[in-house]
Amino acid sequence: MTTANPDDNSTAPAGPSGNSPAPADPGGNPTPPADPGDNSPTPGDPPNSPARPPWWKKWLSGPAALAYAVAIVGAVVTAVVTPVGDHVLNSLFDEPSCPGDGAACDGKNPQNQGCAEDAGTFKPTVGNPAHLQIRYSEDCEAVWAKIEKGSPGDQVTVSVTGGKTRTAEIAYDHDQFTHMVSVPDDEFQVTACAVPKPGGKSTFERYCIHATEATAWR
Repeated sequence: MTTANPDDNSTAPAGPSGNSPAPADPGGNPTPPADPGDNSPTPGDPPNSPARPPWWKKWLSGPAALAYAVAIVGAVVTAVVTPVGDHVLNSLFDEPSCPGDGAACDGKNPQNQGCAEDAGTFKPTVGNPAHLQIRYSEDCEAVWAKIEKGSPGDQVTVSVTGGKTRTAEIAYDHDQFTHMVSVPDDEFQVTACAVPKPGGKSTFERYCIHATEATAWR
């Protein structure tokens, strides 16, 4: 009969749950189990990718920002130096001050002042190659002239007997109109003229049309 050696530790009894006890480290202490909450990266984990910058930062930095700045400056310069830009700027700074006061309307743009909405027109149908016309706004107490079929460099003038004269020149396209000349609210005489540019493309010669307060304004 063989008796067990009480000093023999080669075999340990199973724990209550049936699991073998944790192996001991060289110092004789058991190795603690891994912490399930430990999120430390393992050697095989890839590093976190850096956050992607917002899309607008890409467009507002580097060459793109410079290109946008150049485009904006170019648009502003174009608006200032071209006839279209000049008309836009005049529209912005020419604040409405009529109808109702001819003196206040004098020298102003009839379209910007709202005077063209109710204006009557005198436009002869015969002997009028440039389609010259006189416009009269009773509410604004003012007249102005317009040329519809001219060429760049041609001029249109309007003058009131005993009053002022306004002149405008076609800068591009085929039409142009003058600023307003105030007229009395009772009687007036107005003359408009089409003046071709010397050596220009228009084939008509200088001519004028006339109107009064009694003209059949249409």
